[in-house]
Amino acid sequence: MNDTDWQFVRMRTADPDGGAVHVSADGERYRRTGGGALRAEAAFQQMVSGLGYPVPQVLEQGEADDGTFFVVEESLGGQSLHEMVLTRPDGGRKPADTVVDQLTDVSTRLLHAQAGHPVDAAPDALRQWVEQAGWTQNVFAENPDFDTPRVHVALDRAVDRLTGVPLVWGHLDYGLPNVLPAGVIDWQHHGVVPLGYDVALALEVVPFKGGTKGYAATPAQRERYLAALDSAARAAGADPVSPHAGEFLLVESLFFLALMRPAVPARLDKHRKWQYRRHLFLKGLEQYERTGSIDTALFPALGDFTPGQGSADCP
Repeated sequence: MNDTDWQFVRMRTADPDGGAVHVSADGERYRRTGGGALRAEAAFQQMVSGLGYPVPQVLEQGEADDGTFFVVEESLGGQSLHEMVLTRPDGGRKPADTVVDQLTDVSTRLLHAQAGHPVDAAPDALRQWVEQAGWTQNVFAENPDFDTPRVHVALDRAVDRLTGVPLVWGHLDYGLPNVLPAGVIDWQHHGVVPLGYDVALALEVVPFKGGTKGYAATPAQRERYLAALDSAARAAGADPVSPHAGEFLLVESLFFLALMRPAVPARLDKHRKWQYRRHLFLKGLEQYERTGSIDTALFPALGDFTPGQGSADCP
């Protein structure tokens, strides 16, 4: 295709092969460039599209003039749900109910497709999910004081409680930034996950951003969203997903610690954010140990956090 038909959107910063995203002048198609990671993502996306997952249709793929692999796919909407919240006239302090409704529609469609196509995974698949979804090798390397029997006992408990939950092909980075009105984009970090892991946390993980993104879902929105997911799971012949939100959040709180330790100690802003994420992990761990669940509404905002306010905040 003629390169002049495409307008630059952003670089693919998470792709080890680099690459970029462009949009067509009419906004109907996206063109992504990259290497091996994009090839794998495109193949996976085509596979789950055949299973009924709400993903963009791959319209074309091949090699570009510079030798990099490219994919042309349909647009699922002009803005992500995250962008819709941020561009609200009131500053986006909470998602509009219409945005939560759109999230619910996409999430229930994804959950239904996942429930209908369980994966015959290896016996240790749940533990592999913990390592992949939680980036545990990186987290424990950067936070060796968390590589303790206490943390591993909690993770073992999570695995035990999830035993018997169907395993499915998942996104591993599901949330409002990757959800558009008609489906889900950016399947780079796909893998096998317990049913419900992707969709159950979409509103629960917002507090990990520390409030810097300008919004948080209300208790009523969170309750309504989870109730809709549980209803969709039952309709698909599966158990409700909300009872396992604690297990999912324990692993997700590790993910938010990955790659956070600042390489330059003098960067006090980076150091504060790293300590903040450490603090949230410990708060979630304490809740999970006591109750088997985690309520992110009880987490402090980044603006209210002072590094060192707890002894465990300093490695």
